[in-house]
Amino acid sequence: MIDFEPTEEQQLIIETVRQFAANELRPRARACDEAASLPRDVLEKAHELGLVANALPTEFGGGGERSAVTGALVAEELAWGDLSLALAILSPALAAYPLADQGSAAQRKERLALYAGSSFRPGALALTEPQFGADAFRPATTARRHRDGYALDGAKCQVPWLDGDDVVLVTATEGERAQVFLVPRAASGLKVERERHLGIQALPTAGLRLEGVRVPAGARLGGETGADVRPLVARGRVALAALGVGVARAAFEVARDYAKERQTFGAPIATRQSIAFKLADMAIEIDGARLLAWEAGWRLDRGEDALREATLAYDQVRRVALEVADGAVQVFGGHGYTREYLPELHLRNARGFASFEALALV
Repeated sequence: MIDFEPTEEQQLIIETVRQFAANELRPRARACDEAASLPRDVLEKAHELGLVANALPTEFGGGGERSAVTGALVAEELAWGDLSLALAILSPALAAYPLADQGSAAQRKERLALYAGSSFRPGALALTEPQFGADAFRPATTARRHRDGYALDGAKCQVPWLDGDDVVLVTATEGERAQVFLVPRAASGLKVERERHLGIQALPTAGLRLEGVRVPAGARLGGETGADVRPLVARGRVALAALGVGVARAAFEVARDYAKERQTFGAPIATRQSIAFKLADMAIEIDGARLLAWEAGWRLDRGEDALREATLAYDQVRRVALEVADGAVQVFGGHGYTREYLPELHLRNARGFASFEALALV
């Protein structure tokens, strides 16, 4: 029997992150979105909580407490505060977790401790490609072997691009198999173009073009053994599913509270059948999506191949997050369309889940 009741430790983590999101993220969400910038002090405060570092091996300065379910719980609470800030806070995992899971001994020794250091250090994973029918397991980006290393050619998009790190992990097809390469951000032939999106305005993302980018043989994740992209995709989809649940929950709660306060004809609109039924449907959908994300995380924690479950959870959340956010706008009526209230921000952010891939890992 599967039991998803949080342990005492997980409940403490939930309460801590929820308080952090309420005090630090939610109050800044609108200003960060309008300014298209991230507050460095918030990233540093989040780093002090060890939200990523606690999952890294103890020999590299981490806490050694890796759990996909716990990661999903953290991601939901952060996204409830604000999706852009949540993605920024969790960005170190994009580099640290693949290194911890599949990096060679030399790669782990050289880089892992950087993400568990005294200050916030972001990470970046370039997996999504800007063309119709892109396949994470068969990237159009290629890696050709040369005598002293590899040459990478291709394009990537939606790559978190925060200042503070010096490499980006890039997926590319080598022969018949997808591999991951550590590419210096200053590499010759790597062209970076900042992106602007409908949502996640505060999170800097970039489109990358790789034109004959040369990296040494030791830059392939896992060294001679190489890496498996499958678990990266699965963990990314669980993380995105949990983040989507957080956005949907935030939209639902804002709409619910507004419906209780807003009165027409002498009674709160929450007492109107159409509004009450809409809110009930929203709550049901959120709970169902959350359980799918938890099941996928649970299977990852058991060491199972959870790609199917992770994909189902992510596909469900893509729909639920958008429908709930749109429903919140409807509950607010005309106010929901203005930038004075949060529903329009939630709706813009929720719309992005249709195209997000590996913006976060658990």
